[in-house]
Amino acid sequence: MITLQKIDDSGAAAHLYILPSADKLNQLLLSEAEMAYVKEELADEKTFLALPRLKSCLFLQFPSSKTEAYLRQEDYRMNGNTLAQAIHANKINTALIYDLAKDKETTLSIAEGAALGSYRFLKYRKDAEKEKHSLEQIHIVSEKVKKSDINKLNILVQAVFKARDLVNEPQSYLDAIKLADELQNMATMAGVKAEVFNKAKIEALKMGGLLAVNKGSQTPPTFTILEWKPEKASNKKPYILVGKGVVYDTGGLSLKPTPNSMDTMKCDMAGAAVVGAAMMAIGMLKLPLHVIALIPATDNRPGENAYTPGDVIEMYNGLKVEVLNTDAEGRMILADALSYAAKFKPELVFDFATLTGAAAAAIGSYGTVMMGTANKKTKEQLTKAGETVFERLVEFPFWDDYKELIKSDIADIKNIGGPAAGAITAGKFLEYFTDYPWMHFDIAGPAFLKAQEGYRSKNASGIGVRMLIEFFTQITEK
Repeated sequence: MITLQKIDDSGAAAHLYILPSADKLNQLLLSEAEMAYVKEELADEKTFLALPRLKSCLFLQFPSSKTEAYLRQEDYRMNGNTLAQAIHANKINTALIYDLAKDKETTLSIAEGAALGSYRFLKYRKDAEKEKHSLEQIHIVSEKVKKSDINKLNILVQAVFKARDLVNEPQSYLDAIKLADELQNMATMAGVKAEVFNKAKIEALKMGGLLAVNKGSQTPPTFTILEWKPEKASNKKPYILVGKGVVYDTGGLSLKPTPNSMDTMKCDMAGAAVVGAAMMAIGMLKLPLHVIALIPATDNRPGENAYTPGDVIEMYNGLKVEVLNTDAEGRMILADALSYAAKFKPELVFDFATLTGAAAAAIGSYGTVMMGTANKKTKEQLTKAGETVFERLVEFPFWDDYKELIKSDIADIKNIGGPAAGAITAGKFLEYFTDYPWMHFDIAGPAFLKAQEGYRSKNASGIGVRMLIEFFTQITEK
Protein backbone atom coordinates (compact mmCIF):
# COMPACT_ATOMS: atom_id res chain seq x y z
CA MET A 1 0.00 0.00 0.00
CA ILE A 2 1.30 3.42 -0.98
CA THR A 3 0.23 6.43 1.08
CA LEU A 4 0.76 10.19 1.01
CA GLN A 5 1.37 11.36 4.55
CA LYS A 6 3.88 12.28 7.19
CA ILE A 7 4.42 9.57 9.76
CA ASP A 8 6.51 8.82 12.79
CA ASP A 9 9.74 7.60 11.21
CA SER A 10 11.54 6.73 14.42
CA GLY A 11 11.20 2.97 13.83
CA ALA A 12 13.09 0.67 11.48
CA ALA A 13 12.56 1.87 7.93
CA ALA A 14 14.27 2.56 4.65
CA HIS A 15 14.61 6.25 3.88
CA LEU A 16 15.00 7.54 0.33
CA TYR A 17 15.62 11.22 -0.31
CA ILE A 18 15.09 12.68 -3.78
CA LEU A 19 17.47 15.61 -4.12
CA PRO A 20 17.69 18.15 -6.96
CA SER A 21 21.45 18.61 -6.47
CA ALA A 22 24.34 18.11 -4.05
CA ASP A 23 23.66 21.58 -2.68
CA LYS A 24 20.76 20.13 -0.68
CA LEU A 25 22.89 17.60 1.18
CA ASN A 26 23.12 19.90 4.19
CA GLN A 27 19.43 19.22 4.80
CA LEU A 28 20.32 15.67 5.78
CA LEU A 29 21.97 14.58 9.01
CA LEU A 30 24.90 12.78 7.47
CA SER A 31 28.02 11.84 9.36
CA GLU A 32 31.39 13.11 8.15
CA ALA A 33 32.19 9.66 6.77
CA GLU A 34 28.85 9.49 4.96
CA MET A 35 29.30 12.97 3.53
CA ALA A 36 32.76 12.10 2.25
CA TYR A 37 31.42 8.91 0.66
CA VAL A 38 28.56 10.76 -1.04
CA LYS A 39 30.87 13.40 -2.47
CA GLU A 40 33.22 10.72 -3.75
CA GLU A 41 30.37 8.86 -5.47
CA LEU A 42 28.98 12.05 -6.99
CA ALA A 43 32.41 12.86 -8.36
CA ASP A 44 32.26 9.47 -10.05
CA GLU A 45 28.93 10.54 -11.64
CA LYS A 46 26.80 8.17 -9.56
CA THR A 47 23.21 9.37 -9.15
CA PHE A 48 21.72 6.69 -6.84
CA LEU A 49 23.54 6.00 -3.59
CA ALA A 50 22.98 3.52 -0.77
CA LEU A 51 24.22 4.21 2.76
CA PRO A 52 23.66 1.23 5.13
CA ARG A 53 22.66 2.12 8.67
CA LEU A 54 21.72 0.18 11.79
CA LYS A 55 18.13 -1.09 11.49
CA SER A 56 17.56 1.04 8.42
CA CYS A 57 18.80 1.88 4.94
CA LEU A 58 19.46 5.34 3.58
CA PHE A 59 19.24 6.05 -0.14
CA LEU A 60 19.92 9.26 -2.03
CA GLN A 61 18.48 9.88 -5.48
CA PHE A 62 19.95 12.65 -7.61
CA PRO A 63 18.72 13.47 -11.13
CA SER A 64 19.44 10.66 -13.58
CA SER A 65 22.06 11.37 -16.21
CA LYS A 66 19.91 9.81 -18.97
CA THR A 67 19.06 12.34 -21.69
CA GLU A 68 15.54 11.12 -22.54
CA ALA A 69 12.72 11.51 -20.03
CA TYR A 70 11.32 7.99 -20.39
CA LEU A 71 14.78 6.49 -19.79
CA ARG A 72 15.21 8.61 -16.67
CA GLN A 73 11.87 7.43 -15.29
CA GLU A 74 12.84 3.81 -15.92
CA ASP A 75 16.07 4.44 -14.01
CA TYR A 76 13.98 5.63 -11.08
CA ARG A 77 11.70 2.58 -11.24
CA MET A 78 14.72 0.31 -11.21
CA ASN A 79 16.10 2.21 -8.24
CA GLY A 80 12.75 1.78 -6.53
CA ASN A 81 13.15 -1.97 -7.01
CA THR A 82 16.64 -1.76 -5.47
CA LEU A 83 15.03 -0.02 -2.51
CA ALA A 84 12.45 -2.80 -2.21
CA GLN A 85 15.05 -5.58 -2.29
CA ALA A 86 17.19 -3.82 0.34
CA ILE A 87 14.12 -3.55 2.54
CA HIS A 88 13.44 -7.27 2.15
CA ALA A 89 17.07 -8.19 2.83
CA ASN A 90 16.96 -6.20 6.07
CA LYS A 91 13.49 -7.48 7.05
CA ILE A 92 12.10 -3.95 7.15
CA ASN A 93 8.45 -3.37 6.26
CA THR A 94 8.34 0.39 5.61
CA ALA A 95 9.79 2.71 2.98
CA LEU A 96 9.80 6.48 3.37
CA ILE A 97 10.29 8.55 0.22
CA TYR A 98 11.00 12.25 0.71
CA ASP A 99 10.53 14.44 -2.34
CA LEU A 100 12.99 17.24 -1.55
CA ALA A 101 13.35 17.97 -5.28
CA LYS A 102 9.61 18.65 -5.63
CA ASP A 103 9.57 16.24 -8.55
CA LYS A 104 6.30 14.32 -8.79
CA GLU A 105 7.24 12.08 -11.73
CA THR A 106 10.48 10.89 -10.14
CA THR A 107 8.79 10.27 -6.80
CA LEU A 108 5.97 8.23 -8.33
CA SER A 109 8.36 6.22 -10.52
CA ILE A 110 10.47 5.22 -7.52
CA ALA A 111 7.36 4.24 -5.56
CA GLU A 112 6.06 2.29 -8.55
CA GLY A 113 9.29 0.35 -8.97
CA ALA A 114 9.41 -0.45 -5.25
CA ALA A 115 5.80 -1.64 -5.17
CA LEU A 116 6.03 -3.75 -8.34
CA GLY A 117 9.35 -5.22 -7.18
CA SER A 118 7.77 -6.52 -3.98
CA TYR A 119 5.53 -9.03 -5.81
CA ARG A 120 5.64 -12.68 -4.79
CA PHE A 121 3.43 -15.60 -5.88
CA LEU A 122 3.33 -17.85 -2.83
CA LYS A 123 -0.11 -19.42 -2.96
CA TYR A 124 1.30 -22.95 -3.17
CA ARG A 125 4.25 -22.49 -0.79
CA LYS A 126 4.14 -24.18 2.61
CA ASP A 127 6.16 -21.37 4.24
CA ALA A 128 4.43 -18.53 2.39
CA GLU A 129 4.23 -16.32 5.47
CA LYS A 130 7.99 -16.53 5.99
CA GLU A 131 8.81 -16.09 2.31
CA LYS A 132 6.59 -13.11 1.53
CA HIS A 133 8.26 -9.82 0.71
CA SER A 134 8.70 -7.77 3.85
CA LEU A 135 7.74 -4.44 2.23
CA GLU A 136 4.22 -3.55 3.39
CA GLN A 137 4.00 0.24 3.33
CA ILE A 138 5.45 2.97 1.12
CA HIS A 139 4.93 6.45 2.54
CA ILE A 140 5.53 9.49 0.34
CA VAL A 141 6.23 12.95 1.70
CA SER A 142 5.81 15.46 -1.12
CA GLU A 143 4.33 18.86 -1.88
CA LYS A 144 3.67 17.88 -5.50
CA VAL A 145 2.19 14.38 -5.31
CA LYS A 146 -1.60 14.37 -4.87
CA LYS A 147 -3.90 11.79 -3.33
CA SER A 148 -5.32 11.12 -6.81
CA ASP A 149 -1.80 10.22 -8.01
CA ILE A 150 -1.43 7.75 -5.15
CA ASN A 151 -4.86 6.25 -5.79
CA LYS A 152 -4.04 5.69 -9.46
CA LEU A 153 -0.70 4.11 -8.62
CA ASN A 154 -2.22 1.75 -6.06
CA ILE A 155 -4.86 0.64 -8.58
CA LEU A 156 -2.26 0.14 -11.28
CA VAL A 157 -0.06 -1.99 -9.00
CA GLN A 158 -3.09 -4.02 -7.93
CA ALA A 159 -4.02 -4.66 -11.57
CA VAL A 160 -0.50 -5.75 -12.51
CA PHE A 161 -0.38 -8.08 -9.50
CA LYS A 162 -3.72 -9.58 -10.52
CA ALA A 163 -2.48 -10.21 -14.06
CA ARG A 164 0.67 -11.83 -12.68
CA ASP A 165 -1.35 -14.00 -10.30
CA LEU A 166 -3.59 -15.28 -13.09
CA VAL A 167 -0.67 -16.16 -15.36
CA ASN A 168 1.25 -17.84 -12.53
CA GLU A 169 -1.72 -20.06 -11.65
CA PRO A 170 -1.37 -23.67 -12.84
CA GLN A 171 -3.95 -25.14 -15.18
CA SER A 172 -4.95 -27.55 -12.42
CA TYR A 173 -6.64 -24.52 -10.85
CA LEU A 174 -7.19 -22.13 -13.75
CA ASP A 175 -9.13 -23.94 -16.46
CA ALA A 176 -11.37 -22.06 -18.90
CA ILE A 177 -14.33 -22.09 -16.52
CA LYS A 178 -12.29 -20.87 -13.55
CA LEU A 179 -10.71 -18.13 -15.69
CA ALA A 180 -14.20 -16.87 -16.54
CA ASP A 181 -15.07 -16.95 -12.81
CA GLU A 182 -11.95 -14.96 -11.95
CA LEU A 183 -12.71 -12.39 -14.64
CA GLN A 184 -16.25 -12.02 -13.33
CA ASN A 185 -14.98 -11.50 -9.78
CA MET A 186 -12.52 -8.87 -10.96
CA ALA A 187 -15.28 -7.11 -12.88
CA THR A 188 -17.64 -7.13 -9.90
CA MET A 189 -14.96 -5.58 -7.69
CA ALA A 190 -14.42 -2.79 -10.23
CA GLY A 191 -18.05 -2.11 -11.14
CA VAL A 192 -17.59 -3.58 -14.61
CA LYS A 193 -20.43 -5.51 -16.28
CA ALA A 194 -19.63 -9.16 -17.03
CA GLU A 195 -21.27 -11.90 -19.07
CA VAL A 196 -19.99 -15.42 -19.81
CA PHE A 197 -21.08 -17.52 -22.77
CA ASN A 198 -21.10 -21.26 -22.06
CA LYS A 199 -20.44 -23.98 -24.63
CA ALA A 200 -24.08 -24.15 -25.76
CA LYS A 201 -24.09 -20.40 -26.47
CA ILE A 202 -20.73 -20.64 -28.26
CA GLU A 203 -22.11 -23.47 -30.40
CA ALA A 204 -25.24 -21.46 -31.17
CA LEU A 205 -23.04 -18.57 -32.33
CA LYS A 206 -21.00 -20.99 -34.48
CA MET A 207 -17.63 -19.87 -33.18
CA GLY A 208 -15.86 -22.58 -35.13
CA GLY A 209 -12.31 -21.63 -34.19
CA LEU A 210 -12.90 -21.73 -30.45
CA LEU A 211 -14.91 -24.94 -30.68
CA ALA A 212 -12.27 -26.66 -32.84
CA VAL A 213 -9.44 -25.94 -30.41
CA ASN A 214 -11.63 -27.15 -27.55
CA LYS A 215 -12.48 -30.51 -29.17
CA GLY A 216 -9.59 -32.34 -27.51
CA SER A 217 -10.46 -31.06 -24.03
CA GLN A 218 -12.77 -32.46 -21.36
CA THR A 219 -13.38 -28.92 -20.07
CA PRO A 220 -15.83 -26.80 -22.08
CA PRO A 221 -14.78 -23.43 -23.50
CA THR A 222 -15.95 -20.04 -22.25
CA PHE A 223 -16.30 -16.64 -23.90
CA THR A 224 -16.28 -13.74 -21.43
CA ILE A 225 -17.51 -10.23 -22.20
CA LEU A 226 -16.58 -7.38 -19.87
CA GLU A 227 -18.00 -3.89 -20.40
CA TRP A 228 -17.28 -0.53 -18.80
CA LYS A 229 -19.72 2.13 -20.01
CA PRO A 230 -19.94 5.26 -17.86
CA GLU A 231 -22.77 7.74 -18.42
CA LYS A 232 -20.48 10.43 -19.81
CA ALA A 233 -18.16 8.35 -21.95
CA SER A 234 -16.11 10.54 -24.29
CA ASN A 235 -16.20 8.01 -27.16
CA LYS A 236 -19.38 7.27 -29.10
CA LYS A 237 -18.04 3.96 -30.42
CA PRO A 238 -16.35 1.56 -27.98
CA TYR A 239 -12.75 0.57 -27.69
CA ILE A 240 -12.49 -3.22 -27.65
CA LEU A 241 -9.79 -5.37 -26.04
CA VAL A 242 -9.43 -9.01 -27.07
CA GLY A 243 -7.31 -11.41 -25.01
CA LYS A 244 -6.10 -14.90 -25.89
CA GLY A 245 -7.24 -17.28 -23.15
CA VAL A 246 -5.53 -20.59 -23.89
CA VAL A 247 -5.19 -21.74 -20.29
CA TYR A 248 -2.81 -24.53 -21.27
CA ASP A 249 -1.31 -25.41 -24.63
CA THR A 250 0.08 -28.85 -25.41
CA GLY A 251 0.08 -28.06 -29.11
CA GLY A 252 -2.84 -30.45 -29.62
CA LEU A 253 -2.13 -33.27 -32.05
CA SER A 254 0.79 -31.17 -33.33
CA LEU A 255 2.28 -31.91 -29.93
CA LYS A 256 5.00 -29.58 -28.74
CA PRO A 257 8.43 -31.23 -28.63
CA THR A 258 10.05 -31.88 -25.28
CA PRO A 259 11.94 -31.14 -23.08
CA ASN A 260 10.93 -27.73 -21.69
CA SER A 261 8.62 -26.67 -24.50
CA MET A 262 5.46 -27.30 -22.47
CA ASP A 263 6.80 -26.33 -19.06
CA THR A 264 5.57 -22.74 -19.21
CA MET A 265 2.46 -23.22 -21.31
CA LYS A 266 0.17 -22.23 -18.45
CA CYS A 267 1.19 -18.71 -19.50
CA ASP A 268 -0.63 -19.00 -22.84
CA MET A 269 -3.54 -17.06 -21.36
CA ALA A 270 -1.38 -14.00 -20.58
CA GLY A 271 -3.32 -11.97 -23.15
CA ALA A 272 -6.55 -12.73 -21.29
CA ALA A 273 -4.90 -11.70 -18.01
CA VAL A 274 -3.72 -8.39 -19.49
CA VAL A 275 -7.15 -7.56 -20.85
CA GLY A 276 -9.00 -8.61 -17.68
CA ALA A 277 -6.64 -6.72 -15.36
CA ALA A 278 -6.79 -3.63 -17.58
CA MET A 279 -10.60 -3.69 -17.46
CA MET A 280 -10.45 -3.95 -13.68
CA ALA A 281 -8.18 -0.90 -13.53
CA ILE A 282 -10.34 1.05 -15.99
CA GLY A 283 -13.39 0.47 -13.80
CA MET A 284 -11.61 1.29 -10.54
CA LEU A 285 -10.15 4.46 -12.07
CA LYS A 286 -13.58 5.32 -13.49
CA LEU A 287 -12.10 6.37 -16.81
CA PRO A 288 -14.64 8.25 -18.96
CA LEU A 289 -14.42 5.75 -21.81
CA HIS A 290 -16.66 3.01 -23.18
CA VAL A 291 -14.46 -0.10 -23.25
CA ILE A 292 -15.38 -3.74 -23.93
CA ALA A 293 -13.23 -6.84 -23.47
CA LEU A 294 -13.74 -10.15 -25.27
CA ILE A 295 -11.94 -13.19 -23.88
CA PRO A 296 -12.26 -16.63 -25.53
CA ALA A 297 -10.87 -19.39 -23.33
CA THR A 298 -10.03 -23.07 -23.64
CA ASP A 299 -7.13 -25.46 -23.26
CA ASN A 300 -5.53 -27.13 -26.29
CA ARG A 301 -5.12 -30.87 -25.81
CA PRO A 302 -4.63 -33.95 -28.01
CA GLY A 303 -7.79 -35.66 -26.74
CA GLU A 304 -9.59 -38.38 -28.67
CA ASN A 305 -11.79 -35.88 -30.55
CA ALA A 306 -9.07 -33.26 -31.07
CA TYR A 307 -9.05 -31.28 -34.29
CA THR A 308 -6.42 -32.49 -36.70
CA PRO A 309 -3.99 -31.14 -39.29
CA GLY A 310 -5.90 -31.13 -42.56
CA ASP A 311 -9.24 -30.20 -41.02
CA VAL A 312 -11.20 -27.32 -42.54
CA ILE A 313 -12.93 -25.16 -39.93
CA GLU A 314 -15.74 -22.70 -40.63
CA MET A 315 -15.17 -19.65 -38.46
CA TYR A 316 -17.66 -17.27 -36.84
CA ASN A 317 -17.51 -14.87 -39.81
CA GLY A 318 -18.00 -17.68 -42.37
CA LEU A 319 -14.41 -17.92 -43.58
CA LYS A 320 -13.08 -21.44 -43.93
CA VAL A 321 -9.65 -22.18 -42.51
CA GLU A 322 -7.44 -25.14 -43.38
CA VAL A 323 -5.67 -26.29 -40.22
CA LEU A 324 -2.11 -27.36 -40.96
CA ASN A 325 -0.81 -27.11 -37.39
CA THR A 326 -2.98 -27.50 -34.30
CA ASP A 327 -0.34 -25.65 -32.27
CA ALA A 328 -1.33 -22.48 -34.13
CA GLU A 329 -4.45 -22.44 -31.97
CA GLY A 330 -4.31 -18.95 -30.47
CA ARG A 331 -5.14 -17.30 -33.77
CA MET A 332 -8.10 -19.65 -34.19
CA ILE A 333 -9.83 -18.52 -31.00
CA LEU A 334 -8.80 -14.88 -31.45
CA ALA A 335 -10.28 -14.89 -34.96
CA ASP A 336 -13.76 -15.67 -33.63
CA ALA A 337 -13.47 -12.96 -30.97
CA LEU A 338 -12.24 -10.39 -33.50
CA SER A 339 -15.14 -11.23 -35.82
CA TYR A 340 -17.58 -10.95 -32.92
CA ALA A 341 -16.15 -7.50 -32.09
CA ALA A 342 -17.58 -6.14 -35.35
CA LYS A 343 -21.12 -6.26 -33.93
CA PHE A 344 -20.20 -3.41 -31.56
CA LYS A 345 -19.07 -1.13 -34.43
CA PRO A 346 -15.85 -0.31 -32.55
CA GLU A 347 -13.72 2.79 -32.66
CA LEU A 348 -10.57 0.71 -32.29
CA VAL A 349 -9.72 -2.89 -31.38
CA PHE A 350 -6.60 -4.24 -29.68
CA ASP A 351 -5.76 -7.90 -29.23
CA PHE A 352 -3.13 -9.25 -26.83
CA ALA A 353 -1.68 -12.74 -27.17
CA THR A 354 1.34 -14.91 -26.49
CA LEU A 355 0.96 -15.83 -30.13
CA THR A 356 4.26 -16.79 -31.74
CA GLY A 357 7.72 -17.97 -30.87
CA ALA A 358 8.82 -15.91 -33.86
CA ALA A 359 8.01 -12.68 -32.03
CA ALA A 360 9.96 -13.80 -28.98
CA ALA A 361 12.90 -14.86 -31.14
CA ALA A 362 12.91 -11.53 -32.98
CA ILE A 363 13.10 -9.13 -30.01
CA GLY A 364 13.34 -11.30 -26.91
CA SER A 365 11.78 -10.08 -23.68
CA TYR A 366 12.74 -6.45 -24.32
CA GLY A 367 9.50 -5.36 -25.97
CA THR A 368 6.19 -6.29 -27.55
CA VAL A 369 5.72 -6.89 -31.25
CA MET A 370 2.96 -4.67 -32.68
CA MET A 371 1.27 -4.58 -36.07
CA GLY A 372 -2.11 -3.68 -37.51
CA THR A 373 -4.35 -1.31 -39.42
CA ALA A 374 -4.88 1.59 -37.02
CA ASN A 375 -3.93 5.05 -38.26
CA LYS A 376 -0.56 6.70 -37.80
CA LYS A 377 -1.76 8.88 -34.91
CA THR A 378 -2.96 5.86 -32.92
CA LYS A 379 0.32 4.05 -33.50
CA GLU A 380 2.24 7.12 -32.30
CA GLN A 381 0.04 7.33 -29.19
CA LEU A 382 0.63 3.66 -28.46
CA THR A 383 4.37 4.00 -28.95
CA LYS A 384 4.44 6.97 -26.60
CA ALA A 385 2.40 5.12 -23.98
CA GLY A 386 4.74 2.14 -24.24
CA GLU A 387 7.81 4.31 -23.80
CA THR A 388 6.30 6.21 -20.87
CA VAL A 389 5.89 3.03 -18.81
CA PHE A 390 8.87 1.28 -20.46
CA GLU A 391 6.76 -1.43 -22.06
CA ARG A 392 8.21 -0.70 -25.45
CA LEU A 393 6.46 -1.54 -28.71
CA VAL A 394 8.17 -2.56 -31.94
CA GLU A 395 6.05 -2.20 -35.08
CA PHE A 396 6.59 -4.94 -37.64
CA PRO A 397 5.87 -4.45 -41.36
CA PHE A 398 2.37 -5.46 -42.37
CA TRP A 399 2.60 -5.61 -46.16
CA ASP A 400 -0.06 -7.52 -48.07
CA ASP A 401 2.71 -9.61 -49.64
CA TYR A 402 2.61 -11.71 -46.47
CA LYS A 403 -0.95 -12.81 -47.27
CA GLU A 404 0.48 -14.97 -50.04
CA LEU A 405 2.08 -17.15 -47.36
CA ILE A 406 -1.25 -18.14 -45.81
CA LYS A 407 -3.17 -18.94 -48.98
CA SER A 408 -4.72 -22.40 -48.88
CA ASP A 409 -5.15 -24.89 -51.70
CA ILE A 410 -8.55 -26.04 -50.48
CA ALA A 411 -9.94 -23.33 -48.15
CA ASP A 412 -9.99 -19.54 -47.91
CA ILE A 413 -6.80 -19.42 -45.83
CA LYS A 414 -4.58 -21.75 -43.81
CA ASN A 415 -3.62 -21.27 -40.17
CA ILE A 416 0.17 -21.17 -40.65
CA GLY A 417 2.48 -19.58 -43.17
CA GLY A 418 5.90 -21.16 -43.17
CA PRO A 419 9.37 -20.77 -41.71
CA ALA A 420 9.61 -17.07 -42.66
CA ALA A 421 7.98 -14.12 -40.86
CA GLY A 422 5.92 -16.27 -38.50
CA ALA A 423 4.86 -13.37 -36.27
CA ILE A 424 3.67 -11.35 -39.25
CA THR A 425 1.80 -14.17 -40.99
CA ALA A 426 -0.03 -14.79 -37.71
CA GLY A 427 -1.03 -11.13 -37.73
CA LYS A 428 -2.10 -11.29 -41.38
CA PHE A 429 -4.26 -14.32 -40.51
CA LEU A 430 -6.03 -12.27 -37.82
CA GLU A 431 -6.52 -9.37 -40.22
CA TYR A 432 -8.97 -11.50 -42.23
CA PHE A 433 -11.34 -11.28 -39.27
CA THR A 434 -11.29 -7.49 -38.87
CA ASP A 435 -13.07 -4.74 -40.76
CA TYR A 436 -12.26 -1.89 -38.37
CA PRO A 437 -9.11 -0.12 -37.13
CA TRP A 438 -7.14 -2.74 -35.21
CA MET A 439 -3.77 -3.43 -33.61
CA HIS A 440 -2.28 -6.79 -32.67
CA PHE A 441 0.19 -7.15 -29.78
CA ASP A 442 2.28 -10.33 -29.62
CA ILE A 443 3.54 -10.51 -26.02
CA ALA A 444 5.19 -13.95 -26.33
CA GLY A 445 8.61 -12.53 -25.43
CA PRO A 446 7.99 -10.43 -22.31
CA ALA A 447 4.89 -12.10 -20.80
CA PHE A 448 6.74 -14.88 -18.95
CA LEU A 449 10.33 -14.30 -17.88
CA LYS A 450 13.05 -16.83 -17.09
CA ALA A 451 14.58 -14.50 -14.51
CA GLN A 452 13.57 -11.34 -12.67
CA GLU A 453 14.27 -8.18 -14.65
CA GLY A 454 14.31 -5.43 -12.05
CA TYR A 455 10.75 -4.78 -10.88
CA ARG A 456 9.44 -7.26 -13.46
CA SER A 457 9.07 -10.50 -11.57
CA LYS A 458 10.35 -13.88 -12.67
CA ASN A 459 7.65 -15.90 -14.48
CA ALA A 460 4.55 -13.74 -15.05
CA SER A 461 5.48 -10.10 -15.70
CA GLY A 462 2.04 -8.53 -16.16
CA ILE A 463 3.31 -6.82 -19.31
CA GLY A 464 0.72 -4.77 -21.20
CA VAL A 465 -1.47 -3.64 -18.33
CA ARG A 466 0.46 -0.46 -17.60
CA MET A 467 0.81 0.39 -21.30
CA LEU A 468 -2.93 0.08 -21.87
CA ILE A 469 -3.84 2.24 -18.88
CA GLU A 470 -1.27 4.84 -19.91
CA PHE A 471 -2.73 4.90 -23.44
CA PHE A 472 -6.30 5.31 -22.21
CA THR A 473 -5.25 7.90 -19.63
CA GLN A 474 -3.45 9.97 -22.26
CA ILE A 475 -6.39 10.00 -24.65
CA THR A 476 -8.85 10.94 -21.89
CA GLU A 477 -6.62 13.80 -20.76
CA LYS A 478 -6.52 15.12 -24.32
